[in-house]
Amino acid sequence: MSTFQAPKGTYDLTPPDSAKFLAVREAIAAPLRDSGYGYIETPGFEDVELFARGVGESTDIVTKEMYTLTTKGGAELALRPEGTASVLRAALEANLHKAGNLPVKLWYSGSYYRYERPQKGRYRHFSQVGAEAIGTEDPVLDAELIILADQAYRSLGLRQFRILLNSLGDKECRPVYREALQTFLRDLDLDEETRRRIEINPLRVLDDKRPDVQKQLTDAPKLRDHLCDACKAYHEEVRALLTAAGVAYEDDEKLVRGLDYYTRTTFEFVHDGLGSQSAVGGGGRYDGLSEMIGGPALPSVGWALGVDRTVLALEAEGVELDLPVTTSVYAVPLGEEARRALFSVVTKLRRAGIAADFAFGGRGLKGAMKSANRSGARYTLVAGERDLAEGAVQLKDMESGEQSAVPLAEVVAELKKRLG
Repeated sequence: MSTFQAPKGTYDLTPPDSAKFLAVREAIAAPLRDSGYGYIETPGFEDVELFARGVGESTDIVTKEMYTLTTKGGAELALRPEGTASVLRAALEANLHKAGNLPVKLWYSGSYYRYERPQKGRYRHFSQVGAEAIGTEDPVLDAELIILADQAYRSLGLRQFRILLNSLGDKECRPVYREALQTFLRDLDLDEETRRRIEINPLRVLDDKRPDVQKQLTDAPKLRDHLCDACKAYHEEVRALLTAAGVAYEDDEKLVRGLDYYTRTTFEFVHDGLGSQSAVGGGGRYDGLSEMIGGPALPSVGWALGVDRTVLALEAEGVELDLPVTTSVYAVPLGEEARRALFSVVTKLRRAGIAADFAFGGRGLKGAMKSANRSGARYTLVAGERDLAEGAVQLKDMESGEQSAVPLAEVVAELKKRLG
């Protein structure tokens, strides 16, 4: 046992389970790369104000969950609790929006940090893959991102997820709804903290998961009844595009998400096999975020999908991923001369694109063959002094058990032929 352990609420990714996470990241990223999204990477920490302004000072993320620190120079920084504000900041700083090709389409993958009560599906350190389309207001773009996420999940074999969809209106119609909602909420029996939230961002009260609060919200004013004609038309177009693409969704008029920057389209992917932490991803449109953090008006839309929660969803459905083989050939040398000769073969195999490993440490034949079995290799190469004297190595098929001598000079070509 090590003296140190992973901090509470975090996890380590170790083989073989880490292969699942890599496969999930790749599956989510693949349709994005095929749709014009370029990769972006941002620092793990940012100026605290970036999140205070962008995510929202009334959100739990900012008020309770951010990890903050003060540098030796006195700067106030925060470990990033989400990806959108950081990506938009980086895009603005690099003037990507001025390159003349809008929207700027970006995807990213990384770790994020929130101080939350640890439980299954909710961690203080978690992994996401995200996508942002910056600089264009177009319902086709909203639909594209939802369809790409749906495509990614289905490519993994997930089927029991649902897409929740809503519109949060815009700067024209949301203030009218905000006032109506505040009037309704002020008459409810709520704790002081929730009452403070009513005055700062009343829509966040709709997202309260406590049963006693939800019971009182049954007759709350509906945002859909307050949407302006432009927002109604925009939302109907998103819905029509999803339907035409064969992507099923559910209208959820209480869906507001946990961040203040969303406008118009908002959506969430949920999986009922995960219990209370059912959201596996989500996102929406954030037309005013650029201006909030000091940039020009850049209407944008994006999402983030949780890698760890997606893995849990796969396990809940019993989906076994078709993971790539980590080792195809395992070399077992018997003696120093064989070590040099087989290591040369392994190097050539790797350069030829064949996954190959080696019995390090000078183990005996029995122990080395056990390692070969554990590696999952399809073929094992064995060579001793007699084999090398004859210019050959023994090639064993680990599935059939068949073994044959192959000329040392031809072994790479033979394995390339057998492995296709």
